[in-house]
Amino acid sequence: MKSYTTTKSLKTFNLNFGPQHPAAHGVLRLILELSGERILFSDPHIGLLHRGTEKLIENKTFLQSLPYFCRLDYVSMMIQEHAFSLAVERLLPKAKLTLRTSFIRTIFSEITRILNHLMSLTTHALDVGALTPFLWACEEREKLMEFYERVSGARMHAGYIRPCMVARDLPKGLLSDIYLFSQAFSSRVDEIEELLTTNRIWIQRLLNIGLISKQQAINFGYTGVLIRACGVKWDLRKSTPYEVYDKVFFNVPVGSHGDSYDRYLLRIHEMRCSLQIILKLIEQIPSGSIKPKNFKQVNPPRVALKTSMEELINHFKFFSEGFIATQGITYVGIEAPKGEFGVYLSCLGSNVPYRCKIRSPGFVHLQSIDFLAKNHLIADVVTIIGSLDIVFGEIDR
Repeated sequence: MKSYTTTKSLKTFNLNFGPQHPAAHGVLRLILELSGERILFSDPHIGLLHRGTEKLIENKTFLQSLPYFCRLDYVSMMIQEHAFSLAVERLLPKAKLTLRTSFIRTIFSEITRILNHLMSLTTHALDVGALTPFLWACEEREKLMEFYERVSGARMHAGYIRPCMVARDLPKGLLSDIYLFSQAFSSRVDEIEELLTTNRIWIQRLLNIGLISKQQAINFGYTGVLIRACGVKWDLRKSTPYEVYDKVFFNVPVGSHGDSYDRYLLRIHEMRCSLQIILKLIEQIPSGSIKPKNFKQVNPPRVALKTSMEELINHFKFFSEGFIATQGITYVGIEAPKGEFGVYLSCLGSNVPYRCKIRSPGFVHLQSIDFLAKNHLIADVVTIIGSLDIVFGEIDR
């Protein structure tokens, strides 16, 4: 009697992760090629939130372009306004900031960094299965968004940091409230760490997941927390200081392993570092005006509109026609919470940019998802996406 042997070939299959998946952090569609639960290939599909921001800016004055930036990464709003304002200032002749304006900008950039990391860390924990830190973070973010509201009137899309100025001076009592918050917030970070840092399940879900070496991270163009988690001490606040970062001393935390757990630890350390910077800046902030005197690139004070016809005309022309920038090109990169956020501007000597190109860190980091997720399980994709800290407003633009 003949015996027959049959061999079965294992077939791979595809799975759509997102765009409706709650752990996709936006509208990410990730097509996973799987062998069982093991990932062989990850293909990210982006563009579902594309709004044509860079093209729209070409038809707007510099001031009218500003609201687009706080709507890119809608978790770190003022920092993106900051980058755009610094880029515009390089194209303005005789642009000069008052020292008080620089201090205010830097304080709110660090407040924004804490806002971002609170959301990033705790939604990451929520994706992995820990609900409590997210509820705690919502309470602390509420206090920070109240600071936003007190200076700009808006909790999220502030429009506060503008070329050559900030929209208005700090209201009475705000600095002391920020100071008190910064002193108390350190214990809130301790509580989050107590719940997560030595938690057995948290460590098992993050340790050695999304591992990448120093050289591989450089090749992918990593910046921010992701490059520092691999052991590269690169922070634009230190390497190319802007505003008043050179006036305060702070340490740049660096990891060694380059996995999701290191990225978590660095974001915790960065929040503590931001608190130190805020406290030191509040102690040093000078008094004075927030607008340079006799400078046509800022709107005149409101009091002058009631007494001077010339200032009233200047006010009207400032908001309707904008100001003229010099012909040239510039690029400004700043240390955003997610990495290097850059703005390239080209101007032909008019009141609108000829070309605007935005370098969003999330766009650069997302390209490595296939490398990071290869040979991991489906559940690990959730951890990797959370550790990359991506927001699709800035990726799709």
